[in-house]
Amino acid sequence: MINKGLSYIGIGFLYLVSLLPFWFLYLIADVLFVVIYYITGYRRKVVQQNLRNAFPEKSDEERCKIERDFFRYFADLIVEIIKGITLSERQINKRIKILNVNLINSYFEQGRNVIGAVGHYGNWEMSALSLGVITDKPRLIVYKPLSNKIFERFFIHVRSRFGATLVAMKNTLRKLSEMRRQVSITVLVADQTPVQHEAQYFTTFLNQPTAVFLGVEKLSKMMDAVVVFCDIKRVKRGYYTCTFVPLAEHPKQTAEYEVTELHVKYLENMIRQQPQYWLWTHRRWKFKPEDKH
Repeated sequence: MINKGLSYIGIGFLYLVSLLPFWFLYLIADVLFVVIYYITGYRRKVVQQNLRNAFPEKSDEERCKIERDFFRYFADLIVEIIKGITLSERQINKRIKILNVNLINSYFEQGRNVIGAVGHYGNWEMSALSLGVITDKPRLIVYKPLSNKIFERFFIHVRSRFGATLVAMKNTLRKLSEMRRQVSITVLVADQTPVQHEAQYFTTFLNQPTAVFLGVEKLSKMMDAVVVFCDIKRVKRGYYTCTFVPLAEHPKQTAEYEVTELHVKYLENMIRQQPQYWLWTHRRWKFKPEDKH
């Protein structure tokens, strides 16, 4: 009962903070960066190890700059995600520009479904909100359920308030089967870490063996859906663009794991170009291929 009460208090606090204007939230972010980076050292060792493994060719000074730039952006990202709780449709359209919505519409006109892969890169939460306003066709966002069901219901409400439908990972196939007579776009976060016993495929990602979900590949082949990558770019503080980049227009004609390799490599190239915008605090490499045996 106490935990339940604290959850509701936490949600109320987040809602009130989200009502603050952006300029004030960024002042909070400036303070938050100092607290996270210099005072508490939140997950700095995790970030440093990830950067050493991912960029062995870079100098200590280069990796240190990426680390600092990442944490500065991480503070911004926290307040932007909180602000997203109460962002209006007009504000969403102002803050994130979808540069080629016509591409998705052209696939719909052909009767094709679309599978969108996205990474923990840039403000993926804001891009998920924007998905709700780009089309009136069904928009599905696949999510990983939270252990706290009160917060899960709250974030489902936040993410779906512009018309997108949130679907738990385990229910994705069933939901898409129900919608097989409708064209739709389904978005999956493709760089999440599978549970160790469910890891079926490893690839080389950022210089190290990495377990990846095969959801994008399996769903696209099942539906013969076009696979696109949601390429998010940060323009300036609080402003982004998103471009849908076609990766596989006919996934049924691709070799096994080809679709997976395509979206993994695309994300990797994005990270190498601007590494500060990927979620380096994520414990992405929890286990290795030999741990499966």
